[in-house]
Amino acid sequence: MPRYKSLDEIFDEPDEFGLLDIKKTNRGAAATPDARNAEIVSQVNAFYESNGRIPDDNSLDLEEMKLGTIWRSIRTSPSAAMMAADRNRLLGHGHPVVSTATIPETESPAVPEPDWREEVANEEVPASLDDIFGDDDLDVHDAVLNIRNVTPASERQLPDHRADMFPCPDFEHFEDGFAEMQSKLESGDRKVLPVQDNVEITVYEGDFFIHRGLLVYVAEKTELSRRSGKPDHRLRIIFSNGMENDPLSSSFRKALAADKTARIVERAGFGRLDPEWDQDSMAVTGTVYVARSLSRDPEIAEVSRILHKVGVTSQDVRRRIADAKNDPTFLLAPVEIVATYELHNLERMKVEDLLHRFFDAARPQGLVITDRFGKAVHPREWFYVLPEHVSQAVQLIQERRLHEYRYDTQRQLIVKVEQGN
Repeated sequence: MPRYKSLDEIFDEPDEFGLLDIKKTNRGAAATPDARNAEIVSQVNAFYESNGRIPDDNSLDLEEMKLGTIWRSIRTSPSAAMMAADRNRLLGHGHPVVSTATIPETESPAVPEPDWREEVANEEVPASLDDIFGDDDLDVHDAVLNIRNVTPASERQLPDHRADMFPCPDFEHFEDGFAEMQSKLESGDRKVLPVQDNVEITVYEGDFFIHRGLLVYVAEKTELSRRSGKPDHRLRIIFSNGMENDPLSSSFRKALAADKTARIVERAGFGRLDPEWDQDSMAVTGTVYVARSLSRDPEIAEVSRILHKVGVTSQDVRRRIADAKNDPTFLLAPVEIVATYELHNLERMKVEDLLHRFFDAARPQGLVITDRFGKAVHPREWFYVLPEHVSQAVQLIQERRLHEYRYDTQRQLIVKVEQGN
């Protein structure tokens, strides 16, 4: 084996494997900074269309944070290419840009006094992050600049239902109840309990909680479904600040557990059979609605004329179905409302229970929807009935005569119960 006296002798040897070849890269040559900025604008617009907001540069999501940071740095100096890619006018170019040629020569725009913070020469200030990363003097490996193996936000699994906060349209029905409960808490008539770790909270309609520093009232617990065998309900939650949302009971329990300041407001009495148990509940009526699925699933589409969802809600029906395409209880598809019936002097929960028990024999067997997390959901409010059947049943409830009839699934008719049966 030869012995070398110096590095020069080593480098003078033939490099048969090309180990010493240095390949120079010209980062940024593939596209101009303006073209890259236009691509960023296009990505921000796609994010806005999917999420209803621009990306947050302080987000914990790395991809959103990166996109938001670059967007913040380039949005103040939009080019023609950037505005052309801005289909949602996020750059604020709703009005045409006035050309400087229209300004008379005798007039010159006012020039603000220079600020000590802006003493750096203009040519030394990069216009975008791409200008910084494209600097030949900044030798940074591509792996530092590019995030790989991250699923784009637009392709990620979305939650089944966005239980966003929104103003409560009938908050006047709840104001007195909140004031009364606040008085009871201050006087010590009602006590609060901390939310214990690893203890599943049972949420009942009429319960009060303290969440995010606000009094919270469970105005509605409806739409029973089963996820992987576990029962779940849709809730209507009213906040003492006049807002509301409609999460699943499982999601609401998780939110309470995550809030270290959350508290459970104890009810009066010793249980649900105690007459004092419901003394804090507020009387909230509702609307019976019949919905038809617009799903393109062949198994659902072929029976859409006779398969209907029978629901009862205390909130605006239009709000209830607004996010149907993301809600397994609506078969993950848009729906159309084919009939509604207002309740008068009737408790919503009792009407819902009566209707579902009355049409129980017409409930489809084996109706299963797989949610976005791969869990099997069994919706429980769909029946093979027609809107007129629901209308007739509601009328019989109003007349206090529903017990005199039954639903005949063979003839698809509501028939009178024979004496002795």
